[in-house]
Amino acid sequence: MRQLDGTGLKRLHREWRRRTEGRIALLVDGVSSTYNVGSLLRTSAAERVEHLWFTESATPPTAPGVGKTALGTDRYLTWTIGGSGAECAAAIRAAGWYLVGLELSEGALPLHEVDLRSAPVCLAIGHEDRGLASSTVAACDAVAFVPQLGRVGSLNVAVAAAIAIYETRRQEWAPPT
Repeated sequence: MRQLDGTGLKRLHREWRRRTEGRIALLVDGVSSTYNVGSLLRTSAAERVEHLWFTESATPPTAPGVGKTALGTDRYLTWTIGGSGAECAAAIRAAGWYLVGLELSEGALPLHEVDLRSAPVCLAIGHEDRGLASSTVAACDAVAFVPQLGRVGSLNVAVAAAIAIYETRRQEWAPPT
């Protein structure tokens, strides 16, 4: 087995793009680290996230330092900046997205148990320490968490978002049950 060359890599990505029709968006609610925002942008571009909404309390993708981690991938993305989490959530739901908050909270379901394939999905992710604003959680159609087995109680926000984005794609690619 050998690594793919440039042409092989392009063919592989083209094949997966053809197999993928589902729509994903992100609501970035208060994420403050430029490194996390840059990582969110890079993952979003890699997994064809359609649009990102940034709350007024989040570090915007245009902030100095974001590009160090995003590595130019922001050119493949569109975003909206401004408003509270609840205001952004209202706009997201009005645009026809199913809003799923990623939060460790009472009543949250394990991410793999949430139906992420029946409608366009917008994943809401929150601040590194405080998580989603309570008003954002209240505006979500569903709230989910990433099950963790170790002694650490939480994941980095960009890592958790990447897992949720991938789980959304995985459910789409999986055969119907």
